[in-house]
Amino acid sequence: MKPAAAAHYREVQRASANDVIVRHSDLVRRIAHHLAARLPASVEIDDLIQAGMMGLIEASRSYDAEQGASFETYASIRIRGSMIDEIRRGDWVPRSVHRRARDAAATIRRLEQESGRAASASEVAEAMEMPLPDYLRLIEDASRGQVLSLESRIEDQGELDTPTSGGPTPQQMLERSQFGEELGKAIAVLPEREQLVLSLYYEQELNLKEIGAVLGVSESRVCQIHGQAMLRLRGRLKIFEAADAGLDEP
Repeated sequence: MKPAAAAHYREVQRASANDVIVRHSDLVRRIAHHLAARLPASVEIDDLIQAGMMGLIEASRSYDAEQGASFETYASIRIRGSMIDEIRRGDWVPRSVHRRARDAAATIRRLEQESGRAASASEVAEAMEMPLPDYLRLIEDASRGQVLSLESRIEDQGELDTPTSGGPTPQQMLERSQFGEELGKAIAVLPEREQLVLSLYYEQELNLKEIGAVLGVSESRVCQIHGQAMLRLRGRLKIFEAADAGLDEP
């Protein structure tokens, strides 16, 4: 390509990217604020927006209208994926929290298999030889990481249908179906209040503060209920095993 033609091409590309950002910046901000409401205050909204903008630009370059999905739907997946990648790079959940959460999930699984019923927080704390206040802090800290783990898994399942994939393979369709079936069964046997919190959080998309107002409890208590529910799911589902493998402290 001649220098003049190359310069013109780069200028067109810059103009195209700028146009995409201007027209869809509200989408990026909306996704960033929705995701930030589920994360600790240490996660900067501006960092999410910046990562989302990069995802938006990448989406504009790879989008193929002939695949059938609207650009906004396709871009939303790429934007959320870029934001989640940014959070992962930030390493905002310490490995020690991941490790203790895994231990708690294993303890919950063992207690529930032995008793045939849902284990209470006090029972789990006692089995772990941990003061109850320390256990409650653990599940509150773990709750934040579990949100990302579950949303990342759901995000990965959603990626199976993106326009650039050419459609899911039979194996991918089977894995997605199995994941949904396992998750549904595991949620169905959670204590009623934990089911309600998950429903309000993931289906109704309320944040922790809003759920607290519905239930008449503090935001911190909602976080604990959510964390306990996620630890139960972690103990019952196999979707976290691969992620757990590399989370031990060196």
